[in-house]
Amino acid sequence: MAIRKKTPDATRSFVGLLFKRLAKEIGAKVLLEPKWKTVGQIEFPGRAGREGLKRYFRYSSVDLNTLGASEISKDKDYSAFFMKKMGYPTVVGKPFYSDQWSATIGSKEDTLAAIRYAKKIGYPLFVKPNDGSQGYSVSKVSNSYELRKALADLFKSRDVALVQKPAMGRDYRIVVLDSKVISAYERIPLSVIGDGRLSILKLLRKKQRSFVKLGRDTKIKIEDPRIKAKLRFQGRTVRSVPIFGERVFLLDNANLSTGGDATDVTEAMHPSFNKIATRLTRDMGLRICGVDLMIEGDISKPAKKYVILETNAAPGLDHYVKSGPEQKNIVEKLYREVLRAMSH
Repeated sequence: MAIRKKTPDATRSFVGLLFKRLAKEIGAKVLLEPKWKTVGQIEFPGRAGREGLKRYFRYSSVDLNTLGASEISKDKDYSAFFMKKMGYPTVVGKPFYSDQWSATIGSKEDTLAAIRYAKKIGYPLFVKPNDGSQGYSVSKVSNSYELRKALADLFKSRDVALVQKPAMGRDYRIVVLDSKVISAYERIPLSVIGDGRLSILKLLRKKQRSFVKLGRDTKIKIEDPRIKAKLRFQGRTVRSVPIFGERVFLLDNANLSTGGDATDVTEAMHPSFNKIATRLTRDMGLRICGVDLMIEGDISKPAKKYVILETNAAPGLDHYVKSGPEQKNIVEKLYREVLRAMSH
């Protein structure tokens, strides 16, 4: 049996509770595991005397994608390998292994190899887990000391790390279901906008209060060393007071789970990006997929310079749904479509 956290994130039950409510619209029944409410069975109404079809979900993983395609999508290095072979632009980088795992599998791609690779391609670089999500353990490093430390921290819980060149531009996620774009939004890293009076610390606390008001469960970790490092690079501290209208970025990753913001661009997106996202989803063997791109320019313009950051076979929208009423409607529309897709 899979190990469960003693105190699971409350947002994890979002999908199950939403399915339970939406299923009534099509006469389906949802049986939720009662303790955590993160795992469930959906029974669709039978037809012509046949017993109803049963489908299953766990968190945001639903019975749509095949197991093989889902497993490849979870592994950033493997999925990048196939995307690159198919001609998609991907991020420059390589996987490296903890010293213990390197010895176990007989690989020379250990911490020292990562340091040599970093020297070859140049700093700054990103260090991230190969199988992670939601921006956890993602660090931007500027020298070999920071790289070594970031790898040591990551290898406390993982055996495989990616060392990558930063991709320039604006960060977008496009959610595709059965060759149709359901939603697209720009992801903006954790930031505050100055009013000329309040310090960055007070602006962060104000932002946290706004999350609570929206019902968004995101917890801004003010003591996150990455925030301190980002401010230090800008010659600031949390006591600094930004001028009126100045946006100060506090993290490099744009995940909503770490305090980022989302701006819907579904209607504004140029058709060329629609084609890229739907084709990539199909090429990766997926029916539902979150396609993450970094675009130099604006998504409303024809596709020119961009890279695929990764694909996500179980795009979690629990933080996005609490960004505002418009986002809530978009997410409910998506899961209505997901329910219909699972019914046959």
